[in-house]
Amino acid sequence: MNVLVTGATGFVGGNLVPALLERGHDVRALVRDPTGYDGPDDVEVAVGDLLEPDSFDDALDGIDAAYYLVHSMRAGADFEERDRTAARNFAEAASEAGVDRVVYLGGLGEETTELSSHLESRREVERLLRDGDYDLTTLRAAIIIGDGSASFEMVRQMDRRLPVMTTPQWVETPSHPIAIDDVIAYLVGVLDVPETAGETYDIGGPEVLSYAEILKRTGKVMGTGEPYIIPIPVLSPRLSSYWIGFVTDVPTSVARPLIEGLKNPVVANDEPIRELLPVELTPFETAVERALGKREARLAVERLPAEVRSR
Repeated sequence: MNVLVTGATGFVGGNLVPALLERGHDVRALVRDPTGYDGPDDVEVAVGDLLEPDSFDDALDGIDAAYYLVHSMRAGADFEERDRTAARNFAEAASEAGVDRVVYLGGLGEETTELSSHLESRREVERLLRDGDYDLTTLRAAIIIGDGSASFEMVRQMDRRLPVMTTPQWVETPSHPIAIDDVIAYLVGVLDVPETAGETYDIGGPEVLSYAEILKRTGKVMGTGEPYIIPIPVLSPRLSSYWIGFVTDVPTSVARPLIEGLKNPVVANDEPIRELLPVELTPFETAVERALGKREARLAVERLPAEVRSR
């Protein structure tokens, strides 16, 4: 199958591309700057910007299925408008190109509750993509555990630097973390299951955990020990995002929408997808170990002299 991956330079896209190749698909990656993409040799690289209509039409030529993995949270306060524009442009172009299927990775969150701006934006993108003339498969996930995940990086750095944490009440909010390997298994797998076309599914890992439990169990795996967590009712998500921006390397522009989203319970009802794709789910601690192992290996390589890394 001829497959296009948007967001190929991102965390999920970077893991998805080699998995699609291993499955035997012909993969094309859509990137804005080809000099910044270091993907597998077998990937065809197409240049275009979803914010610029007509700039990526060639990327959709001959494509059977496309993955939409784009979000603009790192762009700052106007990320919602940017995501809205990109989704509309993509839906129109993919429809005109005759793409059969689109797969979108969105976010969990009950629509009966007041969603955060981040989660509402992900849901709006889903609605806009649904307007296209193709079969849309949506997978909704909560925090993804893996090297490169902004959410997990925030957890990792907090555990490393803060043995005592003062947090908002959201620390007790239930979440359904899932390993990046399992996310990729679902993303790749839906292409082989025709019944998933046009459907929406929740995906989650083997356990539902509060954010406090995620912080504590990650600390144990890291060897820093369980942090002592003190929930403070008056500590707002906005203040928390500034605080996290101060004690971690995660930019405030990224931390704030993530923190605001933690007020929403995000628990997957994954029985429907598991009936079609019985993925062997990765235990939480194993997912953390893999994420930390990949990160330490990457940092070790980055510490090498440039002339050694280029060999």
